Amino acid sequence: MNFIKNLTRGIIKENPTFVLVLGMCPTLAVTTSAINGMGMGLATTAVLVGSNVAISALRKVIPNSIRIPAFVVIIASFVTIIGMLMKAYVPTLDAALGLFIPLIVVNCVILGRAEAFAFSNGIADSFADGLGMGLGFTLSLTVLGSVREILGAGSIFGLSLFGASYEPVILMILPPGAFLTLGLLMGLINWKKKKV
Repeated sequence: MNFIKNLTRGIIKENPTFVLVLGMCPTLAVTTSAINGMGMGLATTAVLVGSNVAISALRKVIPNSIRIPAFVVIIASFVTIIGMLMKAYVPTLDAALGLFIPLIVVNCVILGRAEAFAFSNGIADSFADGLGMGLGFTLSLTVLGSVREILGAGSIFGLSLFGASYEPVILMILPPGAFLTLGLLMGLINWKKKKV
């Protein structure tokens, strides 16, 4: 399959969040701000790319009967590395994302791509697929976090947009705001698709 097609498929056509509706736990939990959404997305992208490449490289030596446990071990190794790097270099973001970094191990986006794509395709295609899906996930979490932060705090990436007089919509940074924003964005995307 085409490298560019594999790369772009996950960003738009098969976006993990807005189209495939995968990885909803971190999507709803950590997107209280744009930086949290972007941080979680980039951490997931790094794990997705690394695990896709490793699984693709080892696909001929991993017995079919133990492929899922092998996938989990490979993914857990990459999550551990990313978790340690985040603790060392971005401790504030690591503290904000908390438990959701270790939970990347069981994120259905990563396990799904390992099973559906990396285990049956070459390294270059698996790299492109992982990068595309990861960037699509990052984009959707960043957009969701941006909308919630703008409405809920009057800022974006921590920078104030409306000054001290802005009265934030507190609901947007609470859990119901995540569901509401996600539903509205998915509805908008589906409406746009049908219109085109």
